[in-house]
Amino acid sequence: MSRECEVTGKKPLMGCNVSHSNRHTKKRFELNLDTKRFWLEDEKRWVTLRVTARGMRTIAKRGLGAVVKDLRAAGKKI
Repeated sequence: MSRECEVTGKKPLMGCNVSHSNRHTKKRFELNLDTKRFWLEDEKRWVTLRVTARGMRTIAKRGLGAVVKDLRAAGKKI
């Protein structure tokens, strides 16, 4: 399973650690991912999503029903 937010679609970024001597070594900037269960009132069931903190804020702002509707329109199985 890839480390990707199901709501926002964000993925890890690549970059460099830069030491005091200015040496560059590769680094991967991971997401703040969490597997979270949400109660979907329309269908009277729990929905498990792998979301970032930003994705949880999006769900709180727009509502779970609207977010699930957009995910299904994009072809994701929820």
